[in-house]
Amino acid sequence: MKRLRFAALAGLFAFSLSTLSYAAGPARARLDAFAQGLHAISGNFTQTLTDPSGKVQTSNGTMVMEAPRQFRWDTLAPQKQILVADGSRIWLYDPDLEQATVRKQDSEEAHSPLMVLTDLKMLDKDFKVTEQGEHDGLQWLRLTSTGADPQFSYVDLGFDANGLVRMQFKDQLGSVSDIRFSNWQRNPPIPPEDFNFTPPKGTDVVGDQPELTTQPLKN
Repeated sequence: MKRLRFAALAGLFAFSLSTLSYAAGPARARLDAFAQGLHAISGNFTQTLTDPSGKVQTSNGTMVMEAPRQFRWDTLAPQKQILVADGSRIWLYDPDLEQATVRKQDSEEAHSPLMVLTDLKMLDKDFKVTEQGEHDGLQWLRLTSTGADPQFSYVDLGFDANGLVRMQFKDQLGSVSDIRFSNWQRNPPIPPEDFNFTPPKGTDVVGDQPELTTQPLKN
């Protein structure tokens, strides 16, 4: 099965929510309640990606993030991949290919449709936020960029009474992702090394890399 492209996978976290226009309503109220007092979160995900031709790819794994700009996205099946943002760089590691791609984490990539959960003050200016009503048993918010070169056509967040359950987004190439979340843990203790990545010895590193030392990857 074809690996997800680095740009597409990293793009999940590159959708800037540095500013959003306020939109009152039931979905926003659920977002506010879920995000209150939240500075870190972890959970499980299942992602279904449908490309413009209709081909479907499903993956699952775990994720963890911590304000203001650190996250880790571990795809466990069907192939292992690790996406890590340490606050200055974003790494994508494919253990089967023994390859790591790295690039600088710019200001727009410091935030995402998930990172907004840990910092609601980012919701003010450059994005239109609209209530989408109720469907599939959830209340939905749509986030639409007003920027000149947005990463996504839209991002929809679906909330039940307990918080965020689903995220759907369409990228500019026409691929649509539907992510379902489960087993949220609020403000868990997160070891600092979870957000540090050092390529294992023998890894082919591509991109804007810092000075590196090599050592076995810690799971």
